[in-house]
Amino acid sequence: MSDTILVINAGSSSIKFSVFLERGEALDLLLGGQIESLYTTPHFKAKDATGNTIGEQQWAAHETLGHDGAASFLTDFLGKKLDGHQVIAVGHRVVHGGLDYAAPVLLTPKIVDHLEQFIPLAPLHQPHNLKPIRLLFANQPELPQVACFDTAFHRGQPEVAQAFALPPEITERGVRRYGFHGLSYEYIASVLPQYDPRAAAGRTVVLHLGNGASMCAIHNGKSMTSTMGFTAVDGLPMGTRSGCLDPGVIIYLMDELKMDARAIEKLLYQQSGLLGVSGISSDMRTLLDSDDPKARFAVELFIYRIGREIGSLAAAMGGLDALVFTAGIGEHAVPIRERACRTAAWLGVELDPVANAAGGPLISTANSQIPAWVIPTNEELMIARHTRALVTT
Repeated sequence: MSDTILVINAGSSSIKFSVFLERGEALDLLLGGQIESLYTTPHFKAKDATGNTIGEQQWAAHETLGHDGAASFLTDFLGKKLDGHQVIAVGHRVVHGGLDYAAPVLLTPKIVDHLEQFIPLAPLHQPHNLKPIRLLFANQPELPQVACFDTAFHRGQPEVAQAFALPPEITERGVRRYGFHGLSYEYIASVLPQYDPRAAAGRTVVLHLGNGASMCAIHNGKSMTSTMGFTAVDGLPMGTRSGCLDPGVIIYLMDELKMDARAIEKLLYQQSGLLGVSGISSDMRTLLDSDDPKARFAVELFIYRIGREIGSLAAAMGGLDALVFTAGIGEHAVPIRERACRTAAWLGVELDPVANAAGGPLISTANSQIPAWVIPTNEELMIARHTRALVTT
């Protein structure tokens, strides 16, 4: 019987999962998939490591699963598909670890209770991250579970990079810059030496560009600062999130438009970003294919903000040795990489259009002072690595 590690990433309306098989020191993907639209029209699909579909199911609108039903369905599915394999532990993506967790942790019910204190810091993510953990504790209390935090990689940043210019009585309550997408950045930092040892030991700006988008300054494998701050709505414009916003805008929305906290939250998280600016779509592929001026402007704003942040992050490190593109847009959107590299030409980035069109991994010319790379991220593998390390020590 072979040992496996199950990785779960639970969102507000979906559960993504991956199963990794232990092969000596290596962890190889065995299968993965997701259940989407848990509370509307649930849809399940799973694939093996080669991309072949090994399970698919659609439910009618009146058959909403919720997290409990989805967990039960996954338990039955994995019980059949993992015949001959034993799940030795479950690793979970948990968005917020607050000030208390700078590394993954082996979970206990008491720690889960503690993690609920961070719900006000990540109200749209943290409750759903914790739900399957509690379900597993109730149904399989003997199965080890590990929480891996999106904030943990950034906890080693210089104190000045984490601080807001606010009175101590507020900052001491945990109001500071945390940064997110840490598992993605940690993975890129771990594999960058295989691509570019000089950059791995030096100063790199990593662009995690997807429906959620951020950028991180990494010096010698350590996070120095990030575009995301107190919440995951800060920084770059995203699919539906506004990104960086003058706090005075919030006061204006309250005073002049009489919007309350929940209405503002919905605006900033669900109605802004690429969708809000274009009025068309939150999907970068749709916007790039559109001739609508509003779609073109949404893309232009996205690129403009990337260019500004590249300069800011390079300044925070005192220089730049490499750019790395990752995540859905970063790995697949050729025009976005091209335009982003053009904004960094003043830093010494010279794009190779042929290499960029081919997807890299190196997309800069041989004469480029600053190399630019495309490196696929793998947050799930990062979680599996942490989980195995904690349960086998």
